[in-house]
Amino acid sequence: MELPEVKYDVTEYIETASGNKVSRQSVLCGSQNIVLNGKTIIMSDCIIRGDLANVRIGRHCIISAKAVIRPPFKKFSKGVAFFPLHIGDHVFIGEDSVINAAQVGSFVQVGKNCVIGRRCILKDCCAIADNTVLPPETVVPPFTLFSGSPGRFCGELPECTLEMMFDVTKGFYQNFVPLNKSK
Repeated sequence: MELPEVKYDVTEYIETASGNKVSRQSVLCGSQNIVLNGKTIIMSDCIIRGDLANVRIGRHCIISAKAVIRPPFKKFSKGVAFFPLHIGDHVFIGEDSVINAAQVGSFVQVGKNCVIGRRCILKDCCAIADNTVLPPETVVPPFTLFSGSPGRFCGELPECTLEMMFDVTKGFYQNFVPLNKSK
């Protein structure tokens, strides 16, 4: 199945030397603590909170519009501590999702309107269905689908999940093309 082309305005995005495409409408707090490994797309109105702790995002990741990515925290008697957040390669995060996980593995799909609770761990090759709320400290095993509120196991994913996510994220990046500017 061919993915449709997604056209974007060249003036609305910044393209880095490593191929990252970041919307000018997104908010990157503490940008010195945010590492994008290359060919990652961050769409409009996203918020990434690098001011709280380091955020590392792998290659070929798609962060859809209005998503919020913030490092996890833990409350202690003397205050709050934030921990680094690592997102693997070939990850697709849907619109309006809030990610507060400790770790998101590679080849992971998070649906639209999801809330991933603090310090959750999403292992490689898993999926979170649309409108799912994962409670804090949930561990999502590989090749599983979680759904609902609170998020629970609801099915297994095929062994080809890795290849499918590879194709989806790479195809999305290739089909994310600038509008033709005519003067």
